[in-house]
Amino acid sequence: MHVLVVGAAGMIGRKLLDRIAAQPNVLGQPVKKLSLVDVVEPVAPAVLAGIAQCAQVDLAEPGAAETLITTRPDIIFHLAAVVSGEAEADFDKGYRVNLDGTRALFDAIRQEGLKAPYVPRVVFASSVAVFGAPFPEQIDDEFFTTPLTSYGTQKAIAELLLSDYSRRGIFDGIGIRLPTICIRPGTPNKAASGFFSNILREPLVGKEAVLPVDENVRHWFASPRSAIGFFVHAATLDLSLVGPRRNLMMPGLSALVGEQLAALERVAGPKATALIRREPDPAIQKIVAGWPADFVAKRAQALGFTAETSFDDIIRIHIEDELDGKIGG
Repeated sequence: MHVLVVGAAGMIGRKLLDRIAAQPNVLGQPVKKLSLVDVVEPVAPAVLAGIAQCAQVDLAEPGAAETLITTRPDIIFHLAAVVSGEAEADFDKGYRVNLDGTRALFDAIRQEGLKAPYVPRVVFASSVAVFGAPFPEQIDDEFFTTPLTSYGTQKAIAELLLSDYSRRGIFDGIGIRLPTICIRPGTPNKAASGFFSNILREPLVGKEAVLPVDENVRHWFASPRSAIGFFVHAATLDLSLVGPRRNLMMPGLSALVGEQLAALERVAGPKATALIRREPDPAIQKIVAGWPADFVAKRAQALGFTAETSFDDIIRIHIEDELDGKIGG
């Protein structure tokens, strides 16, 4: 089996490769070839180096997507994106990467299929940002998409394209509406949601973190471990069970910022929460206020997608996976 990962240098991409390295048959059969691309050249885990081809690729560049698809990968994970805060700050860049690059990839698959039958599985990383206020207390699978950010708009358009291309049999696609992934490892990025991870990740290793919103802000979360589970399950799921509505809200955990901090104190003690500095940021507050906070993801759960049910578990997963099981690294 040949797998293409677009956005392989990002956090989700790297962790997906780690899962494939640890479980060679996790996608249902052995992966014989890996094509790994991103705007910075990805690095494959050592155990996968013999089957991986890594390249620096910008999907929005003319001909880039076509070149990737001529190798006819069986499964395509489309994870690449300009994140929320950056897409809002740079209108042109957000649309170029999040929409133009996605359309180029989808249409390259269509053009390849015109030469000879070719219908790959496409797993697309979408977001809760496709929804916009006003919200009910809990959002169910029937709620409409009315995004209030450019990032959310770009993801919503891509979702419609994915559904239409799947309907026409060009590819077999599924869109994964990710909760905010927490705790993200590494250093802070430009996502407006980044502080949700920062206020936990930094204090766990003895560093200060800035909280730009009120503790009564509620949001929807899942761990990186759950996120990889979503993508693996989506790649192997019988999509006839999904039907024509190809974009699914993933399960997760609804929590207040204050509940995050309480979980941090239970797991790591008051010395950790003492490292959080309150600095209100009106720009971030405005973006976050337009995001949904709680879901009932019945369709995804019925199809076998699962996530954490407590924030203590999310924090412990980060300690196990990123800190070798020990607070303070």
